[in-house]
Amino acid sequence: MKGMITINGQPHLGLITDNRVLMTALLAWAVAQVLKIVSWAVTRGKFNVRRLVEPGGMPSSHSAFVTSLATGIGISEGFDSTLFALAAVFALVVMYDAAGVRRAAGKQARVLNAIIEDLNRREVHPERLRELLGHTPVEVVVGALLGIVVAVWRL
Repeated sequence: MKGMITINGQPHLGLITDNRVLMTALLAWAVAQVLKIVSWAVTRGKFNVRRLVEPGGMPSSHSAFVTSLATGIGISEGFDSTLFALAAVFALVVMYDAAGVRRAAGKQARVLNAIIEDLNRREVHPERLRELLGHTPVEVVVGALLGIVVAVWRL
């Protein structure tokens, strides 16, 4: 097996931290998450550390994560490999979901929250829905480019 470690002549699986492609993808995700705090502070004028765990925002950490993974696989296994094809399709599905389905759900939440506010005037107190679920296409593209840059830089 490629990259197999042996200890006393016996195969050893090694540490997950030895997987450079995975560690690079995680780095791209972390950089995107930190940049979300920075972009929120610049556009909103206030620092919000909760952006680290909230969905949505600039750049898309989902896109950075999956494109870094796909790019890392392409660099290490070849861009003509079946594994790269799998990772690329996976990345496209994740990015489509982030910009499409989750964004639509956020828009629906905004409409439902407006209805709830109207109902609250009549003494009904339901919980507000989270509106910032998905990403704009620009946030997805910037996240994807970030992921590619981190992978090329690290691998």
